[in-house]
Amino acid sequence: MNFALILLILVVLTGIAWVLDKLVFLPQRRRAAEAAVADFDRQQERVGERFADENAAQTRARLHDDKLRQPWWLEYTASFFPVILAVFVVRSFIIEPFKIPSGSMVPTLLVGDFILVNKYEYGLRLPITNTKMTNGSPLKRGDVVVFRYPKDESVDYIKRVIGLPGDTVAYEDKKLTINGKPVPETSLPDYFDDERIGYAKQFEEDLDGRKNAILNNPQVPPFVVGADDFPFRDNCNYNAQGVTCKVPPGNYFMMGDNRDNSADSRYWGFVPDKNIVGRAFFIWMNFSNLKRVGSFH
Repeated sequence: MNFALILLILVVLTGIAWVLDKLVFLPQRRRAAEAAVADFDRQQERVGERFADENAAQTRARLHDDKLRQPWWLEYTASFFPVILAVFVVRSFIIEPFKIPSGSMVPTLLVGDFILVNKYEYGLRLPITNTKMTNGSPLKRGDVVVFRYPKDESVDYIKRVIGLPGDTVAYEDKKLTINGKPVPETSLPDYFDDERIGYAKQFEEDLDGRKNAILNNPQVPPFVVGADDFPFRDNCNYNAQGVTCKVPPGNYFMMGDNRDNSADSRYWGFVPDKNIVGRAFFIWMNFSNLKRVGSFH
């Protein structure tokens, strides 16, 4: 059971308790409070002013408040409904936090980065089913996107959009081309990979004018080993130099920035539009390195 489903169940349960409290339990408590106050006033009249409680006003107010107080089970259900509802709405339709679990997006994103994902830019989607309600903006090459892993939709992946529907993407001899045009690369200083405790070759890639850093190890063979069977696999041609794929309609070709350490569309295929969760855009925390906080490309 994923967190979105758990949150939805909590919204429903606390929402039912909140509605019952407003329509049924609160009126009952008000009537009980009014009856308790009226009974107290009658007792005061019987004993007379001379023997009346000197703190009668305070006692009267305390009786009223005690009868209005929610029972414990309503405090832990109805009282939390507005908070849980707000969290559910924000997380489902506006911004959702994620944690980076692997090094497939190094150097852009590191293990331990806590990121924020825009949930409305590509169109609003219903929680749980991920059914699109509005169109929003189209995905662009170079976007860093969170999506449901096509082979196990309970798992969220994060990669960079490389190919759009209709594109022909080739990654051969460690060089990326899109629709027959090589993607420009510029050499950068070697990158020290903390995870592998060594230096890696680093390049700046230019996808339609959007620049980002990638890692590429010339010593790793260019061919893809262990590609799965996936929908539209016939659209891909694997050879000793790498792979060339024609992206089918309604799908995307995703790759990690750590090109030789990323299980991505080269291995398990295309990402259907229905699996898109949102665009990652901000690192809000990394407990090992506070300097990581900020936006990224």
